[in-house]
Amino acid sequence: MESDLRSIGELARASGLTVSALRFYDSAGVLVPALVDPVTGYRWYTDDQVAPARLVAGLRRVGMPVAEIARAVRAEPAAVHRLLDAHLRRLEDGLADARRELSRIRTLVDPAEQPMFTRLVLARADLARAIDAVRFAVGDDPALPALAGVLFDVEPDGIRLVATDRHRLAVARVGGRPDGPPVPALAPTGFVDGVRALLDTGEGSTAEAWLTVAGDTISVSVAGRAVEGTALPYQFPDYARLLRPLVGGSPAHRLTVDVAALRAALTSPDAPVVACGHDGVERAVTVLGPDDRGGVRLLGADELTDDPDAFRVGVNGGYLLDALDAAGRAQLVLELDDPVAPLAVRRPDDADSFSVLMPVRL
Repeated sequence: MESDLRSIGELARASGLTVSALRFYDSAGVLVPALVDPVTGYRWYTDDQVAPARLVAGLRRVGMPVAEIARAVRAEPAAVHRLLDAHLRRLEDGLADARRELSRIRTLVDPAEQPMFTRLVLARADLARAIDAVRFAVGDDPALPALAGVLFDVEPDGIRLVATDRHRLAVARVGGRPDGPPVPALAPTGFVDGVRALLDTGEGSTAEAWLTVAGDTISVSVAGRAVEGTALPYQFPDYARLLRPLVGGSPAHRLTVDVAALRAALTSPDAPVVACGHDGVERAVTVLGPDDRGGVRLLGADELTDDPDAFRVGVNGGYLLDALDAAGRAQLVLELDDPVAPLAVRRPDDADSFSVLMPVRL
C-alpha cells in the first residue's frame, strides 16, 4: 500500500511546504497524513492531498491564521473565496494602519517635507449615504467625549466613517484618492449634521464634495458652499481592531431580514419582549430567532427554552430599529456567531457599510 503513497519528503517537494511545516500542520489537524507507520512513525500521504497541501502553502505565505487555513482546506470553493476576501481586507487594514503610522513618523522626522493638508474629492451622494449609515451610533455620554462625534478616517484609497456609543458601532466607506497623507479627524456632531444638510443643497446629486483636513480643521465644500469645524481633541477607539473579528470567515448564522416586516413587528403594540434583570436593573429585551424561511422573527418569553443549541439573541429593540433605518435597504442580513457575540447588520450589496450591536445577555 505504501508504494501508492507519498512520503512526507515527497509531499514537501510537491507542495512547497517544508517537512517541519507538514509535521506542524499534522499536529494542528490541518493536513493529517493518510497513514502513519505505527513502528517507524513515518507519515504517508495520498496524491489527493497534494492540492490541499499547495493551498496550505499559499495561505501560509500570505499570513492567514492557522485556524482559517484549517477551515479553507475543508471548505467549498465559495467559502474559501469568502475567507480569502476577509483576509485581504485584514491585510489592507493593516497596511493602512502602517501607512498612517509611517506618515506620522515622517512628520516627526521632518515636518517641512509633509503636505500641510489632506484633500479628498468624494461623490456627494456617496458621502451623504455614509453619514446616514453611521450618524445614529454617535455617543452622547458626557463622560465619554471621544465618542461624541464621527471619525473621518482618510485612507490611501478613500475615507471610512465610524461612530460608536459602546453599545453599537456603525461603519461606512467612500472610495477616493486623497491628495496628502492619510489622516484621521474626529468630527463633532454639529459639523457632521451641517455637512449632511449641505449635501442636500447645490447643483444636483452629481456635484462633488471636497473634504479637507488641515491640522485640527476639517471642512467640506459643495458647489461653492462650505461647512468648517474643529476636530475633537480626543483619541477615537481602535475600531480596526474591533472590526477584524467581524469581517473574517463565515458566521454561524446568517439570516435574511425583510426590513419592512421586521420594523412593523418591532413597532407593534403587541411586539413580544422578554424581561431580563442584570445588576439589579430589569430591562425589556427584544429576542430574535430564525423563522422557517431563513429569515428572522421575534420570540416571546414562552418560546425560550433551555436547549443550548437553540439559536436566539437578545438586543435592544430601539437600537435595532435605528440600525434598520440607517441601512436604507428593503432587505438586510443579520450575522451572528453565538448569543454573546456582536450582531452584525449588513447591506447585502455593500460589504463596507454595516452596523454592529452588542447583544443583551438573556
